[in-house]
Amino acid sequence: MESEIRVRFAPSPTGKPHLGNLRTALFNWLFARRYGGEFILRVEDTDRDRYVEGAIEAILDSLRWLGLDWDEGPEVGGQFGPYLQSQRLEIYQGVAQDLIDGGYAYRCYCSRERLDEVRKEQQRAKSSHPGYDRHCRNLSAEESKKYEDQGVIPVVRFKMPPEGSTTVDDLIRGKVTWENELIDDFIILKSDGFPTYHMANVVDDHCMKISHVLRAEEWLPSTPRHLELYRALGYQPPLFAHLPMILGPDRAKLSKRHGASFILDYRDDGFLPEVMVNFMALLGWSLDDKTDIVSRDMLMENFSLDRIGHSGAIFDKEKLLWMNGAYIRQLSQDDLAERMMPFLKRDLPAETGGIDMDYLRRIVPLAQERLKTLGDSAGLTSYFFEEDVDHDSGQLVQKGMDVAATLVSLKRACEVLGVLEPFDLHSIEEALRSTCAELELSGRQFFGVLRVAATGRTAAPPLFETLEVLGKERCLKRIKLAIRRLESGASTAGSTSPVS
Repeated sequence: MESEIRVRFAPSPTGKPHLGNLRTALFNWLFARRYGGEFILRVEDTDRDRYVEGAIEAILDSLRWLGLDWDEGPEVGGQFGPYLQSQRLEIYQGVAQDLIDGGYAYRCYCSRERLDEVRKEQQRAKSSHPGYDRHCRNLSAEESKKYEDQGVIPVVRFKMPPEGSTTVDDLIRGKVTWENELIDDFIILKSDGFPTYHMANVVDDHCMKISHVLRAEEWLPSTPRHLELYRALGYQPPLFAHLPMILGPDRAKLSKRHGASFILDYRDDGFLPEVMVNFMALLGWSLDDKTDIVSRDMLMENFSLDRIGHSGAIFDKEKLLWMNGAYIRQLSQDDLAERMMPFLKRDLPAETGGIDMDYLRRIVPLAQERLKTLGDSAGLTSYFFEEDVDHDSGQLVQKGMDVAATLVSLKRACEVLGVLEPFDLHSIEEALRSTCAELELSGRQFFGVLRVAATGRTAAPPLFETLEVLGKERCLKRIKLAIRRLESGASTAGSTSPVS
């Protein structure tokens, strides 16, 4: 079995790839890696009306970010290329002619206006079999020539059998059957010479020796068309597995209103690629009924189609945030510092200057427990890098204290910290606890005043560790600044002496 596995991810460059696209890519990649097969990347860029410039690059960037390497495809090559369908037009046009010659397809000259009128009439009649009415299916050579002489450029339609049924034995859903009479004669080659999805993917899957097609559930209704094409062309069809839809918490089709984003937006928001792989794998697949954290190696060792469910998979943004935080807490401090650096450079104000990696490594332990995404890095740690911090007098003055008492505590802290040597965690804690007792304040009061003075925030990492990392010079500068701001705004400013 292992030598036979060839799967493909075949995105269309009609926009930025979203989570559902990459879930499909991941399942194909895992299936190939689990069984020692090949993972092929093929770009289905034949819909020129919906083609978006830069979309191919976004697809490749997304796969690279997630670590989903491809064995054949763009930038890699392979014996079955080219891997952009727009570069394979002669192949499809030749196949379309073969189907016409074999009596399995025909040229259709119907105008868009006629097709619109047929559709409206079917709607008025509430037809049980809407679709193309096969007007051109049995045109004579003379009738076809008349259209050709008028300059009408035809499309090519496939002749669906008018009777019988078509069945797929889906590897996830079991046997699914369609009545052929309910499926119209669909277009396989457009008037611009480009193939439709239906023909191009069948031809390419055959030419590229694809053994298994793992694709989204939305393509299940297209399967009888594809199977009939395989039959007409004399190709052996691959095995099909249609993956469950991804739904929002309200069980509606996943959309931006559920918090879903394009995959590269997750990267830019600070989600880890290994988290996205773990999270997407659980959208339809499970290791067991209790395990949420599953490493890439575990996924590759355990992935199988029989663990994929039939029903829709629920996207839960809160679970994704929780998982990302859990992964961040498992990172080494050096690794986390390296990953935080680009976000700090991006998000910190330019005036903060350069970021010293050694200094950042000292900050990491204080932020690691609180980070949910790498995008939180600047917001949680900016006061470590800024020269100045804002002080809100309402936050400086703690419950049960007034401005005068707050000033006394800040000035005393300045005196104590100013002569403290060494300025390390143990010395800072011992000195400040002693000062707190001396001032007859509670720890909540005294340490709350110092936290706001040193960081400009009411919530920050443990105070003594924070002061140690900030360093004596920065701590004293900020405490003195807090004193000046309190004095300038206090009604008792004249009774207090300013700090030099």
